[in-house]
Amino acid sequence: MTDLPAPTRIATNGIELSVHLAGPETGPAVLLVHGWPELAHSWKHQIPALADAGYRVIAPDLRGFGGSDCPPDAADYGIDELVGDLTGLLDALGHDQAIFVGHDWGGIIVWHAAMLAAERVAGVIGVNTPHLPRGSEPPLKAFHEIGGDDHYIVRFQEEGYAESRFTGRENDFFAFMFGRPLSAASAENALPGVSHLPRRFEDFNGRDEADIVVPAEERAHYAEAYRKTGFASTIHMYRNFDANWERMGGVDHRLAMPCLMVSAERDVFLSPAMTRWMPALCKDVEMHTIEACGHWTMWEAPDSLNRLMLDWLDRRFPSSL
Repeated sequence: MTDLPAPTRIATNGIELSVHLAGPETGPAVLLVHGWPELAHSWKHQIPALADAGYRVIAPDLRGFGGSDCPPDAADYGIDELVGDLTGLLDALGHDQAIFVGHDWGGIIVWHAAMLAAERVAGVIGVNTPHLPRGSEPPLKAFHEIGGDDHYIVRFQEEGYAESRFTGRENDFFAFMFGRPLSAASAENALPGVSHLPRRFEDFNGRDEADIVVPAEERAHYAEAYRKTGFASTIHMYRNFDANWERMGGVDHRLAMPCLMVSAERDVFLSPAMTRWMPALCKDVEMHTIEACGHWTMWEAPDSLNRLMLDWLDRRFPSSL
């Protein structure tokens, strides 16, 4: 197959998610979980490759995003709710387990699913986002130390602040977000300034298409989706960082299932160096880094990502094809 399949709305965990399904129903289930500010559409280049290789692909818009339901309260986006959406989706589709694949916030969710619902997680693939130990301090304190009051995650705690800057400028927003990665030299001195997303966006006046990693027609798909949902429900996940940290106190972070980590060399926020904890936390982990790739790996290096995923899946969870 070559086209992204039309989505289906599926009831799970008290809400409905918009879900793209592809590949043979009897193939090993692979659950693709996107990050912020994205959609299941972000897996456009992975869905057909996985389906053609014999895997049953399940790619939802997360709650609060795209065609899925958007509960209004930030408390509705805690980690138990996000993991429950995914396990409930497996229930609805008749799968006992799946290989959970996550990028950006999706990576946070799938690593937490591996801890909180290990019996449903056959394996994990982290794209850019590593599995980390629980920090000694609440995350918001750490983010403030990195970027001060203007760190975007700190700013996101103020309901209405970021939304008021992004709403009405959806086309500009995605041109801003999907810029090419910094050079290695520039990345060394990128923080804290690069973390000041809302403030930097206020001064954004556009950029050349050659400096954007997602094509204009694809960005238009995102912009239209966000014009319909707004930004608040997509940002609510960030408003649960400290609550999630509290929730995970006492939870064993060690994982026994097979894990694949695919890092991106030029991801400033999720650098390959952050994977250093993983051999101690993951009993069975394989790690790779895609060179000259930034944060938007599914768009920047789809062929490299697909090769790494399919090679690992073929060895660890082979399909019947």
